[in-house]
Amino acid sequence: MDLKAVREEAIEATTRAFWDRNGFVPDEDSEEWEEEYRRQFEQVKRRHAAGGRAETKPGVAAASAPPEEDGWAELTGAPTQIRWAAAIRADRLSEIKDPGIRHWLSTTWNKAKGWVDTRDLPTPVFLQRIQPHYAEYRRRADERARAQTAERQTKEAAADALRREVEAAGIAERLPAVPIKGKLAELGFDGRNLRIFETADPAVLMVLEKAERERSEYGIERDEGLVADLKLFARAGELS
Repeated sequence: MDLKAVREEAIEATTRAFWDRNGFVPDEDSEEWEEEYRRQFEQVKRRHAAGGRAETKPGVAAASAPPEEDGWAELTGAPTQIRWAAAIRADRLSEIKDPGIRHWLSTTWNKAKGWVDTRDLPTPVFLQRIQPHYAEYRRRADERARAQTAERQTKEAAADALRREVEAAGIAERLPAVPIKGKLAELGFDGRNLRIFETADPAVLMVLEKAERERSEYGIERDEGLVADLKLFARAGELS
């Protein structure tokens, strides 16, 4: 007799018994759980000794959880619920065709109890129940996307303005290259990349410019207003 299989089957049977009878599963350390587990263990052991197999109720997990797809959230909850919930989730998501709803459920519905509690709902009813929550999720996701787009556009505009300011500073006179020290900021816009550095010369900033296959480096006259703008831009980038 495989005692490991007996124990696993007894745990599953204990979980099913509590959910079917009470609608919840007590803590595994409680006397109530232990008493039910011992009862189920003896029944499973006798059945295995007689060569029988456990009955499988519709919608109840098998002894081992089904494989989960990449990106699905790890289920949380009582150990006795998680394997059951994993099977319920896999079955439920296989019936849902909308990729947006599938992604939302698989990545945010991570509580085992939520899947177990909705196990008996037909999928159309389940979808109707969750629709308001999914609509709210979509609304917030759209708001975040718009905010991120606005933030990116603002940053790109600031970077372009600084790039023009750096270029303007070097138009009058590009100074010879000097050894660089700490980087002040990095600007990227429209396929171009400019890195601006402090130098050992307090009157000179160094610019390392890259655009596709072209690379150049040159010094520009240090301007405290430009330096302040570059530092502010760099700090904003670190916080975003």
